[in-house]
Amino acid sequence: MLRVSVPSTLGNDLLRSAARLSRWASRHASFDVPFAQARLLALLDELGPSRVSTLAAADHSSQPTITTQLRRLEASGWVTRASDPDDARATVICLTDEGIAAIETVRRARLAVLSPVLDQLDDTGLDRVRIAVEVMNELLAAAADAPIPHNTRKDG
Repeated sequence: MLRVSVPSTLGNDLLRSAARLSRWASRHASFDVPFAQARLLALLDELGPSRVSTLAAADHSSQPTITTQLRRLEASGWVTRASDPDDARATVICLTDEGIAAIETVRRARLAVLSPVLDQLDDTGLDRVRIAVEVMNELLAAAADAPIPHNTRKDG
C-alpha cells in the first residue's frame, strides 16, 4: 500500500508539544535535584550503565560537560563507576539506589503538578490521553528499530 508522506508540521507539532508538556511539568514541580542532574539521572535510567562518551552523545553534550555533571552526581551518591564488562580498561556509570530514588522523586513531583490537570478531563479526554500515550509508545518502539540518519547537528 502506498502511503502519502506525513507533513513535516505534524512531526514538529508532536515534538514541540511533548517537549512543552515536559518543560511545563518540570517548571512547576518542586524537587531538590538540579534540572541538568535530573535529566542525566533520567538518561542513565533509560540507557542503563553507560560510558561517559555514550552519555555525552545521547545528551548532545561534550564529554567535559557530562564529566562535570557526573562528579556532582557522584558527590550526591546518585551514581557510581564500575568496570565496563565489555572492556576492562573502560568504566561505565551506574545509578545507585539513591540515584534511582532521586529520579523517582523528580518524577513524582512532576506527576503531582500534572495530576490536577488530568483530573479536570472527562472520560473522553482521559481516553484520548490513553490513546496518545499508546501512540507515543508505538512511535518510540518504531524509533528504536529505525535507522538513524546521519547527524547534521553542529556542535560549538
